[in-house]
Amino acid sequence: MKITFLGAAQQVTGSCYLVETGEIKFLVDCGMFQGGKQADQLNAQPFRFVPRDVAFVLLSHAHIDHSGLLPRLVAAGFDGPIYTTTATADLLQVMLPDSAHIQEIEAERENRRREEKSRKKRKSSEAAVPLYTMAEAETCLHRLAPTGYDVQIDPHPTVKCRFRDAGHILGSAIVEVWLKGKTKQTKLVFSGDLGQPDRPILRDPTVIEDADILLVESTYGDRLHKDMSSTVEELVHAINDTLHRKKGNVIIPAFAVGRTQEILYFLYDLTRQGRFKDLNIYVDSPMATKATDITWRHMEMFDDEAKQLTAWLANNHVPLKLTFTGSAEESIALNSIHSGAIIISASGMCDAGRIKFHLINNLGRKQNTILITGFQAQNTLGRRLVDGAKFARIYGKDIPVHAEIYTIGGFSAHADQSALLHWLKQFNSPPTHTFVVHGEAHAAQALADNIRKMDWEVTVPNLGESVIF
Repeated sequence: MKITFLGAAQQVTGSCYLVETGEIKFLVDCGMFQGGKQADQLNAQPFRFVPRDVAFVLLSHAHIDHSGLLPRLVAAGFDGPIYTTTATADLLQVMLPDSAHIQEIEAERENRRREEKSRKKRKSSEAAVPLYTMAEAETCLHRLAPTGYDVQIDPHPTVKCRFRDAGHILGSAIVEVWLKGKTKQTKLVFSGDLGQPDRPILRDPTVIEDADILLVESTYGDRLHKDMSSTVEELVHAINDTLHRKKGNVIIPAFAVGRTQEILYFLYDLTRQGRFKDLNIYVDSPMATKATDITWRHMEMFDDEAKQLTAWLANNHVPLKLTFTGSAEESIALNSIHSGAIIISASGMCDAGRIKFHLINNLGRKQNTILITGFQAQNTLGRRLVDGAKFARIYGKDIPVHAEIYTIGGFSAHADQSALLHWLKQFNSPPTHTFVVHGEAHAAQALADNIRKMDWEVTVPNLGESVIF
């Protein structure tokens, strides 16, 4: 058996692992790289395998850094099933066409830029093309094969697998895979993205007790999150200070799936507690609107806290105004609001979508706050803002950063170092080998060092590395 690490190796994005057994080849995840020109180049390069030779894909969850290259895979010849949870399949109906739409829009914008440049130089340039089109995304959706949590599936006579609740976003899964060999059976476990325990809305990650080979994420493998009570206090201060003292707007770049719904949960719950008053909230992301609808359809996955709040809201009025904007005209109209608004918009790393326009219109005013509540990958606009950039280059313009950049790390949907180690310590015995993935080099290495202290065999693989067992 051979495992090749085709993404999320000493980096957070681009999750993709190729498993070859001699009888079959399959992928676990097929995600998009995110974060600047280098990521664009990685996304555009040919696959390091023949897509038609891949029998099936096991998809851990819907986030684009895990699912975003699936349409390109199908367009390149892959014609097998994509197994995933039912909720993930529902979310992909929204997320993959949206991703394709962004690809098309960005390609059109780049071609206009190149055309203008060519006119000035009187020299033609090659046209930019999207990674994939909306039609290709729609075709990809026909390959989805949804299943429930904890249900064994048999994608091949020598392979069985099961999706377990990862507690990260709606439908997220830990993937258990059993490979039948000539003399023995080998169990692989792919953690996917693990959620932080004791967070609202979703259940805690499922305990896994055994594995021969384990791939574990390490997004926050080198740090601890603030406790939830401190995180909530930060949120309350940032919003009330901006709206009431500074008389500005709060702009929240948020992942359309997971983070947007969690922020809305806290805004409602804290208003119920009297911590906020008369909030005026705009969710300016068509995908987030659809994802919120899907979230409500899967209430069976909520934890007890979320179910209790939902029941209370059904019978009580909350002094809060929530508006979901749909059209581009409605989004543009938000530009005329100069104070008193909370605008939640995608993308969560500020690299695409409507959030870029809200940053153009709000970064230059010191009364405003940009509230960062999620992980910002290297080379993304969000990361540059967190790192203290004085100017933000957006659509060819340098926007001065006068707004306060307020980072709240405790809302992360990823387990921190302590939670990761706690999850690992619940294995009955150490896996034969553990690979630390889905983390920048320093985070992955820090987690690996702590795992070694447990007397486990552990490796931090390189991008493109193959390991044979």
